[in-house]
Amino acid sequence: MGTNGSTVLEPLRQGLPPLDPGAVSTSASCALPARYEAVRGARKFTSATLDRWELTERFDDVALVVSELVTNALRHAVPTEAPQEEGQNPPVRLHLMRWASRLVCAVRDPSGESPEARGGEEDFSAESGRGLFLVDSFSDSWGWHPLAGTLQGKVVWALFRIGPE
Repeated sequence: MGTNGSTVLEPLRQGLPPLDPGAVSTSASCALPARYEAVRGARKFTSATLDRWELTERFDDVALVVSELVTNALRHAVPTEAPQEEGQNPPVRLHLMRWASRLVCAVRDPSGESPEARGGEEDFSAESGRGLFLVDSFSDSWGWHPLAGTLQGKVVWALFRIGPE
């Protein structure tokens, strides 16, 4: 395993269920632009990564969860007035990490707000709640935590058990 993204993933590892970070056999990540086409890009990236890892049978569940997490990040965490200049750090990043018997997908975004269903009279509260319900239904567990150090925002993660039943 290389050092690619290790400083970004360190706070992620701290927020995960007890897993040995040294046992990560492989990981992959991609930056996503703050546009809704990013969801399609995230699904393609997930498909290619799971194909490389010979986990294509889990694509449907993992892709659904990735789509929901990326959509939530774009809808709620990325300011619409933020300038989108080329070459800047993209605001949303998808990480896929594989342990021997676990797969974790995590989406980093610049907002420190909790990814819980929103209350009040806002039209999108039910939809955002449904997205998290799908994440909860299709993954084995999920959670979130604020980023540490100089990174601002949070990571929302979902864990899938993989390997022999």
